Amino acid sequence: MPPATPRPTTVWRPRRLIVTRAARTFSHGRAILDRAAALGVEIVELPGDRLNLAFPDDPARAYAEAKLTLAVVVAPPSKRRLQPIAPSADWRVDLAEGCPAHCSYCYLAGSLKGPPITRVYANLDEILDSLPAYLGQGTITSRSTTRAHEGTTYEASCYTDPLALEPLTGSLSAAIAWFGRWNADAQLRFTSKFADVAPLLTLDHGRRTRMRASINPRAFARFEGGTARVADRLQALRQMALAGYPIGLTIAPIIAADGWEAAYATLLEEAAASLANVPGVDLTIELITHRFTAGSKAILDSWYPGSALDMTAANRTTKRTKFGTEKQVYDADTMRTLRRFFHDHIATALPMARILYWT
Repeated sequence: MPPATPRPTTVWRPRRLIVTRAARTFSHGRAILDRAAALGVEIVELPGDRLNLAFPDDPARAYAEAKLTLAVVVAPPSKRRLQPIAPSADWRVDLAEGCPAHCSYCYLAGSLKGPPITRVYANLDEILDSLPAYLGQGTITSRSTTRAHEGTTYEASCYTDPLALEPLTGSLSAAIAWFGRWNADAQLRFTSKFADVAPLLTLDHGRRTRMRASINPRAFARFEGGTARVADRLQALRQMALAGYPIGLTIAPIIAADGWEAAYATLLEEAAASLANVPGVDLTIELITHRFTAGSKAILDSWYPGSALDMTAANRTTKRTKFGTEKQVYDADTMRTLRRFFHDHIATALPMARILYWT
């Protein structure tokens, strides 16, 4: 596939950066401040470590203000105790919390408390130094018969899009380089709706980081505000594969709206074209259908009033999670139709890919 015509990359620039006193004591935190200052971002240095943010009572205004704010904080010990993150990986490792994108199906809605401020962690070295204690201890890949070759896996995209924040934080590059130096059977994983991978291409990654592009058809692009074009995400994935990284596609959320069959068939063809002639490509695919809870729906309705995303009861059923909460997922007939479609079309368009899971 010939190189795409270069376009300006989608780069998030917050209006303000708030930094706590403790975060300023870490060299990584100070480096983030230096990058923000160079970009002309307003910097607010707090006298203490509490984020006392006086946002308006209007939820829409609070949302807008939060999305323009980046906070540099210190991850406490509780945040550095890793949690399992099935079905993606053995462990969740957070380099940040929050995301600058404006996706009207956002899975963070209801998961993170308060206005959706993006928080990045200044004590990155402490976070990375805690990872070896979890080596070989997971249950998703560490002890899997089908995914054991991935080693112990650490997912960095559970509560954020680390590539979106990379121009300001440098945290993802540092983590990739750290895994590259770590002589262990382990893998860092991240997924992104952004495309500025230039800082990652020359890193000594040791093939211990897998990037996945999160993609959806152009017909559903209106649900993913503030992100890179899907064509740019696929081109970035090609660049990463050519740089020797294992790669993947996260097709999420799969939306069973009118015309979905043609839209997703085209998407898979575009993905295949973007990866044509990449030697020895190591490609995985993760398939995640759209779901929501009553709580996340209420929050998303306040953030994106008038969104065309269907969150009605049509073709839905209630599923109880392991935490005792309830979420709305597609009913059994719709799920069977979707799953059969993707398995059949992936086998044709991307026969070299391994489907990791369907959910």
